[in-house]
This record gives sequence, structure tokens and C-alpha cells, in this order.
Amino acid sequence: MIYLDYAATTPVDPRVLNTMLPYFRESFGNPSSVHRYGQKAESALDAAREKVAAVLRCRPDEIIFTSCGSESDNLALRGAALAKRKAGKTKILTAKNEHHAVSRTAEQLEKEYGFSVNWLDLDEHGAVTPDALGRAVDGDSALVSVMYANNEIGTINPISELAPAARSQNIVFHTDAVQAAAYLDVDVQTLGVDLMSLGGHKFYGPKGVGALYVRKGTGLVPHLTGGGQEFGLRAGTQNIPYIVGFAEALHLAAEERESRTAHVKPLRDHIIGQVLETIPDSRLTGHPQNRLPNHVSFVFKDVDGNLLLQLLDSADFACSSGSACKTGNPEPSEVISALGYSRDWALGSLRVTLGMDSNPEGIESFLKVLPNLVQKARSLRR
Repeated sequence: MIYLDYAATTPVDPRVLNTMLPYFRESFGNPSSVHRYGQKAESALDAAREKVAAVLRCRPDEIIFTSCGSESDNLALRGAALAKRKAGKTKILTAKNEHHAVSRTAEQLEKEYGFSVNWLDLDEHGAVTPDALGRAVDGDSALVSVMYANNEIGTINPISELAPAARSQNIVFHTDAVQAAAYLDVDVQTLGVDLMSLGGHKFYGPKGVGALYVRKGTGLVPHLTGGGQEFGLRAGTQNIPYIVGFAEALHLAAEERESRTAHVKPLRDHIIGQVLETIPDSRLTGHPQNRLPNHVSFVFKDVDGNLLLQLLDSADFACSSGSACKTGNPEPSEVISALGYSRDWALGSLRVTLGMDSNPEGIESFLKVLPNLVQKARSLRR
């Protein structure tokens, strides 16, 4: 089986696993305990926070550990919006092609909490431009949330241009960097963001752990109440083994970014060139250059994306699609639809994402079988 779905999740790096193992048994204490077991766990927690802060170039007390990227998004949006509502700010600005952890949280805030959502315009590649944001902000704006890099189409948003424009008007700016952190610089001083979400399993860390950067002075209403953990913003006993693993994985991603990018980018470009040349009625989705270095995404006309995935799986290739099966009927994803594709194109989406274990031999095998499988998927759909 050849794995080509690294945007969905990555295997845990053995180096990361080795840092985690002692905290399951030998150093198993609760960091809130006063005794030496607790002190050792608290020391590991502090060291992990400092390691993450060094990568993000921020203060350790600006790092909040969570259970995943989705929880980080929820805390950021709900927490910041509710804090801003006290000042009479009730408008949320985001885009239709955000991860559901953002878009559906925004929808809930509109439906249940009295906020209004302004869906930002996208360019042809699925990016939010500074002009689009400038047209949308006004005196009622509480929060802007724009993802750093899109998980389905790979397009990178100009966060360092968008964030200062919002913050200059006292509007909180959040970015979901869950997909971006594996390959892009997450220096929050350069990006200029107030809030940034991360998830460990996207960069060879464990599942079940994430982090939220919260710029000092940014108001947040906690969404988990109880003890005073995570500076009162996220109650619950911290998951020390996973937090330690998260910090090490992020450190390695930053340290090895150039070599990892150099490994996957040529493979990515080769896939793009070959697919567009050999498969009729195929289109690249997302920006052709300004995209994640390990990310390729296409739409094929008159293809059921879910069927294509099944055919690929039978041929020993693991990929993903932007189509979602709802009560038995495939529907295009909001991300693909937001690009303006008609249904006969949008249903046939395919995402191929690469990682440290990807190699030219596996890519050539994939490129050899894909044209025939697309043709088969077309014939079965008719």
C-alpha cells in the first residue's frame, strides 16, 4: 500500500515517540500535584511550552495546549467572539472554504449566539486577498478567521498582509495553521496574528493534541471550565506524553523544513505535470505555485470522487477526495464548490499529499495506474 494522504494524518516520527514514552509510566504524574511526581510532570509541561514558543517566536505563556486543531479553532472563534460581544462587536469574517472547525463554529455563533457571519470573497485560486478583507471589515467586526493554507486545495493565504490590516482596526485575527505548520514558517511575529491553531498529527506528532497561540492581551472566554489549567482558558489535566510529543514534532518540523520541502516539492510538481498531460478533462485546483509543497489536488469531469478513491484503494493507493457522502449520495465539498466548479466537475475531486516516506518509485506507480482508473470511474458513472 502506498500512502498518499499525509494531509489527513502522518505517522508518528520514531524520535517523537521516544520522547513520549517515559511519560506513560516512569514519569506519569499529574502536573497539578505538589509532590515530586507532579513536579516532574510540570517541568516537562513547561519545557514543552518553551519549545513550542521558540518555534512560534512568542512567550511560553501565550501557548495553550488543547486536544486537537479543531478544539483550538473552537476556542479561538467562540472565545474571541464572546469576549468581543461585551464591547458590542458582533460580526465574524471568514471564508466558505475554511475547515469545518471554523466554518461550522461561525455558523453556530450566528444561529445560537446572535452574531452575523460575513463570508469573504475568494479569488480564482481560493485565496482571500487584502482587497476582499478591506471591503468587508467595518466598525461591527469582532473577529477575522482566515486559514494559513487550505487543507483541500493547498492554496496559501497571504496572512502577513491580512492580519495587520485587521489588527490595526482592533479586530482580532485568527488563522488555522493546522495544515500549514508542517511546511510553512509559523513565526507569529512575522505573520502578525492574534490567534493561531495547530494540530500535532499533521507534522508527525501524535493524534489527540493541539495548541492555540493567544497573543498577550487578546480577550478569550474559556470554553472548558473547571480547574485553572492552561492559564484558566482550558480546564482539564494536561496530557503530558502527547504535549511532549507535540512539542518535539513541531521542533523537528521547523528544524527540518528546508530538507522536507526539497524532498516533496519535485514529486509534487511531477504529479501535476503528468496528470494534466495524460488525463483528459482534468484541472488542478488551488494556486499553481503558491501552494503547500507536498500538496496536489485535481478535479476530473464526470467522475465520482468517492468511487475513484475506492478504485485507488483496491490498487493499493491511499488518497482522499473533497467529496463528502451524505446519506448515500455524494456531494461536492464546500471548498471545491467555492471555486465555482459545476457539479459534474466538483464531484470528481482528488487530493494527493506527500510526506517523508514518499519516493519517486511510488509516485511513478501511482501515475501509471491513475489514468486508467479515472477512465474506469467515468465509465461506471455513466
